[in-house]
This record gives sequence, C-alpha cells and structure tokens, in this order.
Amino acid sequence: MMGNPDAVASAYSLYDYVIAKDLGGEAAVEILRQKATRRGIRLASDMVPNHVGIDGRWVIEHPNWFISLPYPPYPNYTFNGPDLSEDARVSIFLEDHYYDKSDAAVVFKRVDRHTGEVHYIYHGNDGTAMPWNDTAQLNYLNPEVREAVIQTILHVARQFPIIRFDAAMTLAKRHIQRLWWPEPGGSPWGASIPSRAEHAMTKEQFDAAMPVEFWREVVDRVAQEAPDTLLLAEAFWMMEGYFVRTLGMHRVYNSAFMNMLRDEKNAEYRQIMKNTLEFEPEILKRFVNFLNNPDEKTAVEQFGKGDKYFGVMTLCATLPGLPMLGHGQVEGFTERYGMEYRRAYYDETPDQGLVDYHYQQIFPLLKKRYLFAEVENFVLYDALAGEAVNEDVFVYSNRAGSERALVAYHNKNTHTSVWVRRSVGQPFKTPQGRETRQVGLGEGLQLSFDRRTFSIFRDRVTGLEFIRNNQELHEEGLYLELGPYQRKVFLDWREVYDQDGTYARLAQMLGGQGVPSLDEARQELWLEPILRPFRELVNPTLLRKLLEGDRTLDEALQEEVQGRLLALYRGIDQHLGSKPALLPVQQVLGRLEGALKVVERGDLVASGALLGWVFTHGLGKADESRAHLDEWRLGRVLEQTLAELGLGEADARRAVGLVRLLLAHPELAQNPVLLNQQMDSLFQDPEVQGFLKVNRFEGAVYFNREAHQDWLKGLSQMSLTLATSEGEAPTQVKKERKAWAALVAKLDKAAESSGYVVEQYLARIAPRKATPRKAGAAPRRATERIRARASGKPAASGAAKTKEPRKASARGASSTPTKTSTSETQSSKGSFGARATKTEKPKTRGPASSVSKARSSPAKPSPDDLTRIKGIGPKMSAALQAAGITTFAQLAKAKPETLSTALAAANLRFAPSLSTWAKQAAYLAKGDEQGFAAYIQKLTAGRE
Repeated sequence: MMGNPDAVASAYSLYDYVIAKDLGGEAAVEILRQKATRRGIRLASDMVPNHVGIDGRWVIEHPNWFISLPYPPYPNYTFNGPDLSEDARVSIFLEDHYYDKSDAAVVFKRVDRHTGEVHYIYHGNDGTAMPWNDTAQLNYLNPEVREAVIQTILHVARQFPIIRFDAAMTLAKRHIQRLWWPEPGGSPWGASIPSRAEHAMTKEQFDAAMPVEFWREVVDRVAQEAPDTLLLAEAFWMMEGYFVRTLGMHRVYNSAFMNMLRDEKNAEYRQIMKNTLEFEPEILKRFVNFLNNPDEKTAVEQFGKGDKYFGVMTLCATLPGLPMLGHGQVEGFTERYGMEYRRAYYDETPDQGLVDYHYQQIFPLLKKRYLFAEVENFVLYDALAGEAVNEDVFVYSNRAGSERALVAYHNKNTHTSVWVRRSVGQPFKTPQGRETRQVGLGEGLQLSFDRRTFSIFRDRVTGLEFIRNNQELHEEGLYLELGPYQRKVFLDWREVYDQDGTYARLAQMLGGQGVPSLDEARQELWLEPILRPFRELVNPTLLRKLLEGDRTLDEALQEEVQGRLLALYRGIDQHLGSKPALLPVQQVLGRLEGALKVVERGDLVASGALLGWVFTHGLGKADESRAHLDEWRLGRVLEQTLAELGLGEADARRAVGLVRLLLAHPELAQNPVLLNQQMDSLFQDPEVQGFLKVNRFEGAVYFNREAHQDWLKGLSQMSLTLATSEGEAPTQVKKERKAWAALVAKLDKAAESSGYVVEQYLARIAPRKATPRKAGAAPRRATERIRARASGKPAASGAAKTKEPRKASARGASSTPTKTSTSETQSSKGSFGARATKTEKPKTRGPASSVSKARSSPAKPSPDDLTRIKGIGPKMSAALQAAGITTFAQLAKAKPETLSTALAAANLRFAPSLSTWAKQAAYLAKGDEQGFAAYIQKLTAGRE
C-alpha cells in the first residue's frame, strides 16, 4: 500500500524460521548444502533474535511474548487503517499516522477476533532512529521467550554451521534495560524508547528479572547442544570487546575498521589495535573486518576503486580476524544491496578489471589466511618518520610455521618515508607467562641474528624480490618509501648464508631496490666479468654512433670498438678461467665494417640484430655463440640497449630473436639456393617456428608476415656482410645482392599469395627435382609435420627415399667443407663464383633415417611467446603453457573459465586485462601485427 511495489517482506521481519517454499524449501537447502560441501564451503544463516514480523507466527500464537500495553502509549494514536493480517484469528493495524507519513508510532494494534482482546505491541527498535514498523519487539524479561529463542537458534544451528545475529548489541542486558526498562532518572548507556520511562526499573529489579546475559546462555547452550557452530554477532556501540571477552561470542562485527579507515582516523584506529593487544590479543582475531554491509553505503562509494580501496582491502585480508566482503563489492556495484528486493534497480555489469585485480592481488592473500588469522605471532610496529611515529602508516608482521609476512599500508594521500624498527608495547609469551614489551623487527619476524645471513623476500603487490642483511634488520630495521595509499605485502621470506660474499655484493649492487628475480640477479652478478664489458660494447651511445655514421669505421671509432672487444675477451677469459676459441678482434672489426655498408638505417630491428650478430658470433663456435647469447644473458643486455634506442619491448625482443636465428643457422648465409632448399626442414626447427610465430588457427597453420620479412632481411644482410668483409670483388657482391633480392622477392610473393599458410607457402616455393614425383608431395609432408606440431597429432610418414640437400659451410663457421648437389653447385657458380663448394652426387636415405623418423613421430606445436599479450608475464605464460595453452591460436579460443583454472593451478589467478587476452591473441594468431598494435594502443589509452 505505502511501500515499494517491488519489495517483498523484509528479511528482518520474519514469519517463522523455515525455508520459504518459493525458494525451494528444505529440499533446495539440502542440495545447496551438498554442493557447498563438495567445494569446502560452509553455509551460513542470518538470524534476527530481537524481534519478529508484525504478522509472525509468534504474534498470532503468543501475544504475551512481546513488550506490549493494554492501551495506546499516546492518546493521539488511532488505528483505523486496513487490517494487515491474513490469519483469521487476529487483526493487525498500523497507527494511522503511518499512512500520511506524519509520525512513526512506537506500537501497532493486535486484536484477537475471537475474544476481542487488544494488545498494543511495541515495534522493534534500537533507539537510534525510527522504530522498525514491520516488526514486533520480543520481551526478554520473560524466561519463556528466552528459551523459545534459544531453541530456535539451536534449530537453525543444526542446519547451518555459521549463524550471524542481527543487531545483537540490543540484547545485551545494559541495552535491554536502557531501551525498555530504563533506570529511574535515565540510563548511563543512552536514551530509552519513547513512552518507556514510566516503566522504569532499578538495576536490582532488572537483574532479578534477568539474572544472566542472554548471549552468555546462547554461547554455552550452543557449545553443548550444537558444537562446531560458529556464532557471529553484529554488535556496535563499542561493545565488540565485551561480546568477545565477557559473552564468549566467537566473532563480532568491527565497524570501527570500516568507519575509521574510510575517514582516515588512522591514529584512533591504531590506538584501538594497541589497546586490544595490550588488554587481550585474542580479541583481535575475533573481529569481523569489512568495508561495507547491507546497512552501510557500498564499498565503491566509501572507498572508490583505486589504491585506497585495495590498501584497506589488503588490511582486511591480512589482519587477524575474519575478513567479510559485501554483496557486489568485488564487482564494483554501486547499488546498495537490499534483501527485501527480488531484483536490482540499477542495470549494472561487473567491472571486469576490478574483478581481475581482486583475483590477482586480494584472493591469493585470502588463500593464505592460515598465515594471517592468528594472533600468537602477530606484531604491530611503529613507523618512524625521524623521531616521531607516523600514525598514518600501518605495519605488522605475522608467522605460521616457517612462513613469514610483513604488511605495510599508508592510509593518506601524501608521500612519506619511514623506518620500521620496533613494535608497539604488547604482551609476548615467556616461560614465566606473558610479558608486555617492545621487540625489534628482526625478533618480530624471528630472523637469525648473523651478519653473514641475508633475508630474501618478495613484494606481492609488485612481484619484485628484495634482499636485506639480517644484522641490519635487527639493528636498524627496514626503510620504506610509501606514496599515497601505497601498500606492500612482503611474503616468501627465506634466509641465505653468504658463504663467499656474493649476497653482500648483490645487496650492495641493488642498493635496496627490488628485482624480478634475485636468483637471476645473482647469476648476472656471477657473470659480471662478461656482462660489464658487453654492456659497454653494445651501449646505446656506441650503437648510435655506428648506425648514424658514414658507414665506415674511422680510426677513433675503430680504437674504441677494439678496446671494448678486448675488454670483453678478457672478461670471458676471467670468467671461464681458460682461453676459449674466440674470433680474432680484427676479423670482428672487418665484419663490423662490412655490416655498416649493408645495414638499413631506418630499420632498427634488422640493423640492431645485425650488429648484435657481429658482436656475438665470434664468441666461440656456432653452437657455442648461440648458447652464450642466453646463458651469459647477452640477449637481455642487447634487448635493453635496443629499447633505449627507441624500440618497443616486443620489437626489441624480436630483434634478439633474429640474432638467435642468425647464430643458429650460419650456413644459410652461404647462398640463397641453400635457404630455398632447406625451408622444409627449417620450418621444423622449434626456434624458427617460434620466431615466425607458427600457429594453428581455425584449422590452418599460419606464420607471421613481419617476422618472415625480418628473417629474410637478416639472412641477406648477414650474407652480404660476410661477402663485403672478406674482400670479394664489387661485381661479385653486386651479383650476390641481386640474388638475395630476387629470392626475398620470390619468397615474399609466395608468402603473400599463400595467405601466410605454411602448407601453401611451402608448396609454392618447393624446388623442382629432376626425379619425377607426385606434385606437391614434399610440401604436403612438410606441412603434415608442422600440423602435427601445432595439433599434437602424429604426421604421416614420408616416402622411403627422398633427396637430401647438402649443407654448405658458412664463412668462418667450419674448417671442413660440406658437400652439395651438382645442381646446387651450378646455381651457386652462376651467382657466387669463387664461393661455390666441392660437389658430389646426391645420396638417398631410407626410411630408417632420422628425418623420416621425425616425419612420422608425433609432435607438438611450437609455443608462441605468450608474454607478448598485454597483461601476461613470465609466470602467467608458464601457467598457461602448463595447461596446454601454448599458442596464440589456442589462447584466442580459450574461455575465461579455462584461463582462470589454468592460472589458479599455479596460484596466480587473473590479471586485470584478462578479458582482452583472446582478442589480442586472435590478431597475433593471424599474423596481423598492425591490428595488434592498434588494439594495444586502444587498451593503453583506456578506450576498451
């Protein structure tokens, strides 16, 4: 009549404690319970013990269980409105002022239709606002009522192992008396319900009527009759400690957490924490911490979606006690949850970025509640800014077994720098009992006190690892710089003993900064004799000089490069402790000058790769120099240099990938014919497949256009560099340049006309053989093998005998000449003259050969570099690959729930950009680099 037509009965105005039939009744609850049990979830129920609905079963059957009068408390109350009862035994009337909204009466009228008896029953009321006019207030001075409520609680407890009690503080003795039977002259605990002053009782009279706290009775009876039930009380009015300490409630709402952190009353909340720790630390773990509940504004309205929200949510997830998340909080809903409504008013969809960031940052912490929930090892620290305590910074540690955690959060919109040295005064266990004292950070974390021992730990927020000396942590503490609402969650602590001084040098080198992996950083420190001179050799300034000069090495530049090459060679000697077979410096300088003559200045990917090859191909034999690129971390240094020169992260990685191919296949520099003839086998090389991004998409196997062009350009420039540096006649170099240009044009055309489909591409470029064979057979067998790699299915076996092209040696790559077919030699003579090699009749190979075996053996698709996807790092890439998602094509088709399962298995969960991964991967799977770049630009600009 007067209410919202979309509202059903209030969840706090109950008829009876049975499952509603329109919700499925008891059978539906049993099904839900079984499903929850299989997932390790316990069901919880809300209870409202203070009152029932005005038409509740007890109002009909037990009117004497309620606080009531035989007359209206105010003479101007009238009850001439409609009868709200659907039960033939009674009539129920609201006071008339309700209908014109001019007053909120404290009672309603109940009339027994058989006897005519009238009760004016009080509405439920906590004294803070208007009465709850759809409820009837129970009389807790009546022992029969208390027992009936306890029996109802036990009934609910047998169905639900967790019970939350609404407005539990109203049933503490002091507030029952204050509200309904105030002491003469008023209650020290606050105001009473209007009209109840005339029903005053002295404290002695009240205690005689209700000798024991109701909640104490509930806790004791539940422990006896429904053990393993968790009781959770919604208790405000600064009664949290009383409910836990005196009444024995298992958990209690901690509204101060939400209110004070929202209002940034940080000193006040830290004082509550300190007082609680000093009085009884166990109370701290009984608190239920939350950022919103159905009676409050939504979390997004109170805390937003940014750093402050995630900072306070991190406290909620890592403080002792029980974290509670409100309806719609993770999804970022702005509509306040109303349980009396069957539908939402706002048409809201979840904020996927917010959801993903919870999966990435908050949910992993909730899975570590065993580390945070207890108080036995909880230590709260002061954050010192100079000599004063910065009350806006919360710092605390906790331990569980061998695991440690240190959490810091700055709840203020400013920057600060603090030292974390000592704890607040709090009780610690000793052999003699408890002793209140302060402890240092090292003692709080239980770190060994040893100047040669270091602690390594990781910040869960940034993913970076840090190293600190244990003695310094004990004596000086930990220095932190914190921005507005910045948080740090240091986990994964481990102690290492510095046997040889490596960790001390590492800590000094890092200077307090974090790195993605300290093991990697330690490896780089071990490689410092090589990495330091290599950084100097390929530093951005020198490469810029080389690329922007006049294509020659003047005397000064040659001396500079020579000095740095010699320094690199000395570093390699020092690291290996021996004299490796390195290409003479003068030969490297000659090839550098040759490279400067052929390099394309405007293409930093190709030119960077060519110079990278020049400076690394002489660091051992062909296979050794390729291995050194990764083992000695040279590729990473080159990537950083190219990035500083202006390449994007993906392009810099692509350039280094090209260096790997040039080092791995020096024989391809011999002549273009060799490349054409070996393309079949090259497409079986996992490294070539990875660079070319070979992948399966919608039934076809594709490769990437830009990568294919880069590869051909790199090979041609490497070949021309060798030709130029070894003094070949200009006319011969010109012929070689034309031969490469012709082949590149032919392969580019074949790639484009094939739609960058491997099978069609290999069919178009397959060399013609003198021996008749079925057209297209060899390319088909090759693509069958590639398909097998992309699908994991075995390819069809090859023919019994196939011709095998011989490999020609690259210049300087080997002292033993290899053999090639007569047709290859003739082609070679036509284009390369003196560079032709010794010939021999081609040999055949039988079905037992290794190549034939490879053709018939099952294979898997070459994995793509999934870290190219914005939002996927190395750990997430490894998790996806472990789940069988190794290519862009597979990622493009993966469903979000599949990705969540894969990441959850690695304890990583989602990243904020997960919803865009499939679309990103689809571009890369089709080789559409331009579309991919445009889409990334849209994401970066926040337009999608």
